[in-house]
Amino acid sequence: MSISFGSINTGLPKDIVQQIIKAERIPMEKMEARKGKIEGKQKLLGELIGHVESIRGEVLANRGEKSFRELKVVTEAENVQVTLDKNVAMPGNYQFEVSRLAQKSSALTNRIKDKDSTYLGVGYISYELPNGESKEIYVDEEHSSLTGIAKLINANSESGMTATVVDDGKDKNKPFRLILSVKDSGDKNQAQFPYFYLVDGREDLYVEEERKAVDAVVKMDGFEVELPTNKVANLIPGVTIDLKKAKPGEEFSIQITEDTKKIGEKIGKLLASINNVLDFIHKQNSLDEKSDTTKTLGGDITLQQIESRIRGAVFQPIETSNGPKRISDLGVAFNRKGQVEFNQERFEKFLSEDYKVVSQVIIGKYGENGTKTDGFLDNIYRVVDQSLQRPNGTLQSRRGGLQSNIDQIDRQIETKQRMLEQKERILKDKFARLEETMARIKEQGAGLTGMAQGGVPGVTQLG
Repeated sequence: MSISFGSINTGLPKDIVQQIIKAERIPMEKMEARKGKIEGKQKLLGELIGHVESIRGEVLANRGEKSFRELKVVTEAENVQVTLDKNVAMPGNYQFEVSRLAQKSSALTNRIKDKDSTYLGVGYISYELPNGESKEIYVDEEHSSLTGIAKLINANSESGMTATVVDDGKDKNKPFRLILSVKDSGDKNQAQFPYFYLVDGREDLYVEEERKAVDAVVKMDGFEVELPTNKVANLIPGVTIDLKKAKPGEEFSIQITEDTKKIGEKIGKLLASINNVLDFIHKQNSLDEKSDTTKTLGGDITLQQIESRIRGAVFQPIETSNGPKRISDLGVAFNRKGQVEFNQERFEKFLSEDYKVVSQVIIGKYGENGTKTDGFLDNIYRVVDQSLQRPNGTLQSRRGGLQSNIDQIDRQIETKQRMLEQKERILKDKFARLEETMARIKEQGAGLTGMAQGGVPGVTQLG
């Protein structure tokens, strides 16, 4: 229940306590304002940390010899599809020819009038897989149609065979046939196709045509190679070749080379991340006489250190097979705005002319004994690591300092708030007692006044 004081007794304003507390709260409001400015700086610092972390992500994605390199396939052949594992594949040029595709054992049954309603009888199907294992599948009345038999074969995960009902379009009276195929191709996967032991059927079912399994035949650099499948994964290390069509006598090339464009795009993305940091620093330092430096990071020594270290990393010479080089020798330079400009076309030209030296500038030089000198990415990584390392990195330390200031102000505000709450209670109590005192005094004064107005009885004189 709030207590209000009127002017009847004390003559003081009703909100005297609130006015006093409001005046006492002014220092707290100033502390809140100072805290808000520090929080604003902390938010800006968080943005900068995010930009620096983006640089680190780009560096880590490309820092190694294999992760930096990108490969591409150049071939005009339409009868193959080539995919690469860049961590295994090596640049090279291969002459190739697809003489024959691998095929699996398959068979075609006689024609049946209706795939669903023609009753073929009950019994079993017997056949032998390429590994010599004999299989039998029982056919009941429910599955005694061509469709039902196909379902039985396909539903058996251990059948080693697939079945497909087809309409070959050659006989309108009996259009349906069953194609049976062994799951694996190649010479070693010959199958003995089924005998259909079915009784009481309206039509007989039997294998009418067979096709033997054969290996694929290819030529690489003029030498013939037989392969059990049409997916060749071990002929060239790190290269998978899907054979699509056989063209005997038609030779073509498969060239694996560095993808200079893709590498250039990766370096461009890294430099864009660096520019985000430099642009942020430039905007923070763009101050004039109207700028409120308490709300920005302008002039902050932390920003100066990071910018200086980035510039140092860009200009730092790097050891290569052809002597010291800089990233600036490869199409990278600072413009008048202080940002990095990247001539990707020039970089790709250098890369295509001497991949070895360019890669040494970017990722460092590897020695025969497993040693490695630092490259541009190592130098940049050192800058971001010194900034982001916990707890003593340049940025992390600065963020910790700001948070410490915020925590200190929070403690001061909390202490001041407790003191004000206590003072408010004391003031309310004092003014309540004062009001009561003044009320009693007024009552006594009113009594005295009444007595004076009514007169005092006279004293009867004796004698």
